[in-house]
Amino acid sequence: MNNDIKNSKKIIIAGGGTGGHIFPAIAIANALKAIDSSIEILFVGAKGKMEMEKIPQAGYSIKGLDITGFNRSSMLKNISLPFKIIKSFYQVKNIFKEFLPDAVIGVGGYSTFPVLKYAEKKGIPTFIHESNSFAGKSNILLGKNATKIFVASEGMENFFPANKIMITGNPVRKIISESTVTRNEGIKFFGLDENKKTILAVGGSLGARSINEVIMEHLIDIKALNIQLIWQTGKTNSARYIHHGKLAPRNVWVGEFIQDMDKALAAADVVVSRAGAMSVAELCVAKKPVVFVPYPFAAEDHQTVNAKKLVDKNAAEMISNDEAKIKLFGAVTDLLMNEERCKTLSENIGKLAVTNANEIIAKEILASLNPSKGGTY
Repeated sequence: MNNDIKNSKKIIIAGGGTGGHIFPAIAIANALKAIDSSIEILFVGAKGKMEMEKIPQAGYSIKGLDITGFNRSSMLKNISLPFKIIKSFYQVKNIFKEFLPDAVIGVGGYSTFPVLKYAEKKGIPTFIHESNSFAGKSNILLGKNATKIFVASEGMENFFPANKIMITGNPVRKIISESTVTRNEGIKFFGLDENKKTILAVGGSLGARSINEVIMEHLIDIKALNIQLIWQTGKTNSARYIHHGKLAPRNVWVGEFIQDMDKALAAADVVVSRAGAMSVAELCVAKKPVVFVPYPFAAEDHQTVNAKKLVDKNAAEMISNDEAKIKLFGAVTDLLMNEERCKTLSENIGKLAVTNANEIIAKEILASLNPSKGGTY
């Protein structure tokens, strides 16, 4: 381990917006620090987004940019977008002058583009982590000049230069990849009954309407079946769902966000989830029987592709978003009561787990950097 302060590296990690971007970024940062504790890491995110809260909680500093994405539902809200983009580039310039990074890592989200674009302009090595099987437009543009691009699966040469791609899998949060929490400890943490079968329903940090609506409609059935529920509603319409959840009997825990996801996964006998790349990666590591409800409006319907890969390997079950209202609750409770099926799914999904993607990425980044500064600021 090199702790020579004079030779220590400074690295910016840019991106956020959702847990699917934030948690892999933190995992990469932790892996970099584990290799060399003298590395200085600064995160750059978008003001008002969840990274501004979650990154400091993980022990890292973050700078916020005044930037938003394109609003497809209201063209009027996009009037100020060009001005925000211009302002964000000035903010990035000042951040670089103050921090003097040796490298920049982009993980996706609004702030990735201006930060990596500026780094590329200044000749500073840039690295991209693309978690999905279909790359976003910003990452495709940035990938042309990136030093290296880390991806989760094969076939990404359709989006990036083949000679820059490295298949690493997706980094998983340390609390999940290294969890030793028992089922009883998880159940106790949420104040539930260790003798009752437990469903964990999650729709990502922003929420999943189709999942949440089904759960809300069947709260009374959860009591009738003598089972229990851990319910992460996500941010969207959380007050409504939490209100109904707290009116339910004591066999329901409900909240907008689960900070201790290791305990929730340990407690769960069956999971209901969207099929974002990071959710899939974490459920593989946790070895949990899962019913996926893919978000149908993801680019190129990539969540359905993610889920189907597991379904085809007898490692998960899937209900389409359109069929969720009619079929989801029955599919979840049928699986919950079928211990043999749960065992099969658990074994098969566990075979697909990648537990050291963060370490692979961190080592490759450091190996790619030379001792001199990457550019001028």
